[in-house]
Amino acid sequence: MPWNNQGGGQGGGGGPWGSPPGGGGNGNNPWGRPPGGGGNGQPPGGPDLEDLLRKGQERFKKIAPGGFGGGRGIALGLLVLVGLWGLSGIYRVESDEQGVVRRFGQYVRTEQPGLRYHLPAPIEVAETPKVTRVNRMEIGFRSSGDGRRAGGDVPDESLMLTGDENIIDIDFTVFWVIKDAGNYLFKIRDPEQTVKKAAESAMREVIGRTEIQPALTEARQDIEQSTKTLLQAMLDEYQSGIEISQVQLQKVDPPGPVVDAFNDVQRARQDRERLRNEAEAYRNDIIPRARGEAEQLIQQASAYREQVVSLAQGDSQRFAQVLSAYTQAPEVTARRLYLETMQEVLGGTNKIIIDQPRGGTGVMPFLPLNELTRQLRDQTQRANDGQGGSAAPRQ
Repeated sequence: MPWNNQGGGQGGGGGPWGSPPGGGGNGNNPWGRPPGGGGNGQPPGGPDLEDLLRKGQERFKKIAPGGFGGGRGIALGLLVLVGLWGLSGIYRVESDEQGVVRRFGQYVRTEQPGLRYHLPAPIEVAETPKVTRVNRMEIGFRSSGDGRRAGGDVPDESLMLTGDENIIDIDFTVFWVIKDAGNYLFKIRDPEQTVKKAAESAMREVIGRTEIQPALTEARQDIEQSTKTLLQAMLDEYQSGIEISQVQLQKVDPPGPVVDAFNDVQRARQDRERLRNEAEAYRNDIIPRARGEAEQLIQQASAYREQVVSLAQGDSQRFAQVLSAYTQAPEVTARRLYLETMQEVLGGTNKIIIDQPRGGTGVMPFLPLNELTRQLRDQTQRANDGQGGSAAPRQ
């Protein structure tokens, strides 16, 4: 063995670098330091390094008797190397990552967070993309890192045609995350450009179904939701492994060169709407009132008709009854008709009846008619007040 003693039977005192001629234990060690005290050749400060090397050599010989050049030593070294190579396949997937394993370049599987293992390279290779990071895609404009517009508008992306054939300038932002890392890495070539082109196409389709006035005012939320739904459907059809978290409109305006004319049109439309609302309010006030008055007149006419018809029927029935009674007793009926007629004629007039005094002289007495009329009127008024407005008694 290369480290075998070369002392040639000189008591075995030589080290691996050989002993000086003459041996005998009085020579210097390889560092030129005499062995010093002690009969066992150890220096006072501790064991000799040469002895330690020799002991290690002897122990290794027990494991591999053939030395380093033997078959067992080589096999042992290869096993160690193979073990280290096998352990190189251990990797860790963080909580915000997914592990994508490729075997000879082909996608095999996706691993979830935790301590994972794949066959060592170059058989299998693992990638760990971030799947919880929210990515941002700006369409129609470019901004700096602090959110301010750096490059201004991009007309090729922002100008779109509405459903009523008007041009509108829209800037919007798309926020997305990785849903399936395997599809994200291997099903689409350029994920960011794919999201950008698909988002622009989805927005143009939604705007093409929307008129310009709602798009500028109350339909912003509907546009965002419709675009998100359509964009997600497109990316799912591509198997992109991307999930759209939000579509946010930044600016919705008419094009710059026609903004003044557009504002004039909008003001005219507002005036038209105002006048229309005023007319509607006036109509809503007049029509119900006219309908109420018409209904009132109809009800009054119906009541008058019912009254006249009822009185006519009552009179006809009364006449038939009187005729029947007159047929049975003409004198009595005639007398009764006379009295009833006189009562009806004289009942509402003021009357003063003067009885002929007994033993009268035939002289017409003086009657203060004005005073009697006034007294009769006062008595009638007091009677009405006392009886709640009842008719005065006949005299």
